[in-house]
Amino acid sequence: MKALTDAQKIEHLLSYQVEEVIVRAELEKKLASGKVLRIKLGADPSRPDLHLGHAVVLRKLREFQDLGHQVVFIIGDFTALIGDPSGKSKTRPMISAEEIKKNAETYFQQVGRILDLKKCEIRYNSEWLGKMGAADFISLCAKFTVARILERDDFSKRLQSHTDIHMHELLYPMLQAQDSIDLKADVELGATDQKFNMLAGRDLARRLGEPEQDCIVSRILVGTDGVKKMSKSLDNYIGLHDSADEMYGKTMSIPDAALPNWLDLAADFSPEEINAENAKLMKGENPRDVKARLAGRIVALYHGAEAAKSAAENFVARFKNKEIPDDMPVLKAAGRPLAEVVAEAFAVSKTEARRLIEQNGVKVDGIVAADPLVKVAEGSVIQKGKRGFVRVEAK
Repeated sequence: MKALTDAQKIEHLLSYQVEEVIVRAELEKKLASGKVLRIKLGADPSRPDLHLGHAVVLRKLREFQDLGHQVVFIIGDFTALIGDPSGKSKTRPMISAEEIKKNAETYFQQVGRILDLKKCEIRYNSEWLGKMGAADFISLCAKFTVARILERDDFSKRLQSHTDIHMHELLYPMLQAQDSIDLKADVELGATDQKFNMLAGRDLARRLGEPEQDCIVSRILVGTDGVKKMSKSLDNYIGLHDSADEMYGKTMSIPDAALPNWLDLAADFSPEEINAENAKLMKGENPRDVKARLAGRIVALYHGAEAAKSAAENFVARFKNKEIPDDMPVLKAAGRPLAEVVAEAFAVSKTEARRLIEQNGVKVDGIVAADPLVKVAEGSVIQKGKRGFVRVEAK
């Protein structure tokens, strides 16, 4: 069986929403040959939900799948025990094997929103990493130098600030590299914060005398706060399992400044459509109208066109019916936990705020809130009861 070699689709594959291809000339040659390649992408089940940031790379994986290549989705149940230190200024808390297993079970349905699971090879990296003994780990570590590992931007920043780096964190890029070797990956996908880990896979292959994987580095989607990358640990994300109304409402709440990044990465707008939307913003069109088109496109991707239409109507109805007033008090509290914001905004105790949230008495952008600890994004509207409203802005 051969893969498709459509030149236009290959160009789209290597350019659309892509920051860098390592090494492009080599990968172009492989794709043009029609050889079926093994394309690797991994995700650690540190939390039970995947989000729109993951979807940027998952959609790229689907492009490979549509061309006839073998995609391999790795559930990092072993590496989740360590926690990927990419972009972290401090050590991530370790989670239990039981929690990892529970989180991993939710991934199949979410990945299935984008990938054709019948054509997808799904693997757990505990299959090979969990069988490694002490001698195997020592042999793996011998393939890397401390200086090379400490070149990581997050590690070097921690050294400069005299922040602890724990020994188990140094293992992470080596273990991700080992994944590529065991799976015989031809290509690995990841966002820009994964570039070091992907290059570690090339380094390990070279030292072992194996073919080096090529890498496609995607651009990073910022979170609903409009500042930091979309992340489960930062609670600034839209989950792939979110309802149509939740997706729509959360998208409408993103800061205006985040629109160019979201137009580029959060949906499937073509380059021509992206340029047209940005031009409308430059000419003074209300950002809310652009967000509405963006929100509809995102919802349609994961729930279908009818759900997108319904979500838009529901959102508009809440404003027209004055369920959400045009003018309301502003609280500079973006990024803080919902319970804290509710307590300050409505002059209640934190205990009372948590009780209100847990009893479905608080809405965020018209959606009933359930988690008192979720971080509130800039631009969100918090509602208590029928008449209590506050808009959250940046500090």
